[in-house]
Amino acid sequence: MTYAASLPGQPRGGDIAGPATTRARCVLAPNPSPMTLDGTNTWIVAEPGSGLAVVIDPGPLDESHLKAVIDTVEQGGRRVALTLLTHGHHDHAEGAGRFAELTGSPVRALDPALRLGDEGLGAGDVITTGGLELRVVPTPGHTSDSLSFHLPADAAVLTGDTILGRGTTMVAHPDGRLGEYLDSLRRLRSLTVDDGVTTVLPGHGPVLNDAQGAVEFYLAHRASRLAQVETAIEAGHGTPSEVVASVYAEVDRSLWPAAELSVRAQMDYLREHGLV
Repeated sequence: MTYAASLPGQPRGGDIAGPATTRARCVLAPNPSPMTLDGTNTWIVAEPGSGLAVVIDPGPLDESHLKAVIDTVEQGGRRVALTLLTHGHHDHAEGAGRFAELTGSPVRALDPALRLGDEGLGAGDVITTGGLELRVVPTPGHTSDSLSFHLPADAAVLTGDTILGRGTTMVAHPDGRLGEYLDSLRRLRSLTVDDGVTTVLPGHGPVLNDAQGAVEFYLAHRASRLAQVETAIEAGHGTPSEVVASVYAEVDRSLWPAAELSVRAQMDYLREHGLV
């Protein structure tokens, strides 16, 4: 899930559904909402010429969507050999069990409770299905089990909810932690600087064609919000709900519950660092 308000200065990208890079194609789930933007992006990733495909985040338990993903894979002359999860939120992972039944593919995730098969995922793992190379990048913060997947051949990274195609994500307190989230953003920035990543394939919203700009935007936005939360606390707003009303006043009230989770995470961060 996301905190997905549109913001000025947000990097803009390309299309949501369809081919995004040489190896990655998106099938958009029919679950749009203020929390999921246009819906969940289910990613099909495959090496050119290979008969095997990897599916990342099957999405919600929606039979028509799961079948649309399978149809798209088969139209490319492939079969689903592996399913990966960026994290366990329902809009990304709820359909994984049924998808595994339909495809016979194992499901790999960081959280053992989400796995279907013997193997999990961890830092440094490399997926090589059908000649593909996907590198597992730990990016906790939105949730404790959040992962990203580096697709070096396309200079791309699949970020789940860590970076969105529009707006910003929430830190899902108490499972998500702001310090870990900032470290994850810095890790993604290193991919753009040291490994030449140029494209973000997000879990929601359009593709971003300036990966470094997107990461820098997220870091700057988070620093700005943290400063606003600190100022609100110093002004006497002592509870998370009071801080939300002060800092997120311009945000649609339907998103305030999600904003409060991020505020709680920010308040914890400020206390841990002795700033309030």
